[in-house]
Amino acid sequence: MNEIKQNKMQTMPIPALIISMSLPMMLSMLIQALYNIVDSIFISRVSEAALTAVSLAFPLQNIVIALSVGTSVGINSLLSRRLGEQKEEEATHVAETGLFLSFITYIAVAILGLTLSRTYVKMFTNDKELISLTLTYLHIVMGISFGIFISVSCEKILQGTGDTFHPMLMQLMGAITNIILDPIFIFTFKLGIAGAAYATVIGQILSMVMSIYFVRKNKYIHVRIRSIRPRKKIVGEIYQVALPTIIMNSIGTIMTSALNAILIGFSSTAVSVFGVYFKLQSFIFMPLFGMNSALTPILGFNYGARNRKRMVEAIKWGLLIAVTIMSIGTLIFNLVPDKLLSLFNASEEMLSYGVPALKIISLHFVSAAFSIILISTFQAMGLGYISMIVSILRQIVVLVPSAFILSRIFGINGVWASFIVGEAVALIFCVTMFARVYNKKIKLL
Repeated sequence: MNEIKQNKMQTMPIPALIISMSLPMMLSMLIQALYNIVDSIFISRVSEAALTAVSLAFPLQNIVIALSVGTSVGINSLLSRRLGEQKEEEATHVAETGLFLSFITYIAVAILGLTLSRTYVKMFTNDKELISLTLTYLHIVMGISFGIFISVSCEKILQGTGDTFHPMLMQLMGAITNIILDPIFIFTFKLGIAGAAYATVIGQILSMVMSIYFVRKNKYIHVRIRSIRPRKKIVGEIYQVALPTIIMNSIGTIMTSALNAILIGFSSTAVSVFGVYFKLQSFIFMPLFGMNSALTPILGFNYGARNRKRMVEAIKWGLLIAVTIMSIGTLIFNLVPDKLLSLFNASEEMLSYGVPALKIISLHFVSAAFSIILISTFQAMGLGYISMIVSILRQIVVLVPSAFILSRIFGINGVWASFIVGEAVALIFCVTMFARVYNKKIKLL
């Protein structure tokens, strides 16, 4: 194994290592979050119906994200562990197999998106305009989603080798392209919601092109397009982490769809508020996920190298940074919720729903910080099934039933309060499982 790389991952002080690897990813995630917000701001200027359409489309769009990110997390976890074990050739095979899996998954997503999206949308509304707008958006972002699948896989491959700078450039390319093209396509070319979708996929494709170049130039793995093919054993090992992560992230689709069904009973504006919340919270969660993306290979590498001291130190620093980020987010959501909503051309009805929503939901941010760091620890160790259980528990077993029950008791604010209930239960489970994993695995390193 390349000695410089080994020294960085095994001997560089943990705080400096996390910061050096995290800052590029946090910056790129902030830009990505900024794009998410700007995109919705532009769409809100088209009409509130267009904003509601994007909110309805989000669960299926989340499936695309869940599949691309989930597969890539599996690649990242296995690749970083192989590098920690000083098995560079096997790490290259992991990267090649992962890219093959990502492309095959895209084909399945494109087919399903083009054939089943109408059935999905009609589950929520009979409004012809809303159906048309939602389908227009979904057919583009799902049918032309190969860019996100390949670029995210390449991003996680690079992060697994300790490179977080080039993934930052890739994400910046996609997000900035998107921000530039959005107003041009939406307003200048008068494409409306379709313009927003085209801007999204073009940004993803440009990011993909750049990501392929960086992977080919990486010093620690030697991926060649002509040698990309599936290796059965590696496929199984990737999906040990990837499948639970995919299920974990896909559960968000079930949760979002269920809450949309509850909220639309109050008003279509309530659905818009829920969609806006996700855009705004991404500005808080994205930097945390950026730091998490850097933390996972650090933990995976040192787990593979059997270095307990550095693993524990990395977890402690990760928790400190995560809690700090989420505390700031909680303060922002509680101090200026009306200012945040006004970015989206909020009507008086949207403000009446949205201000309490942001204040109440944000109360779960700090507890979420603990869960997210512990989940990344499980993933880094190849224990993705624990992360899946946490997600199922939080979003399906607790949050959705809580939202239904509390909405009957407290009205729409009961829906927002269900996030606090779900996160509290998830945190208790996470801490319990981490204590068990620590005693049975980490402590013995």
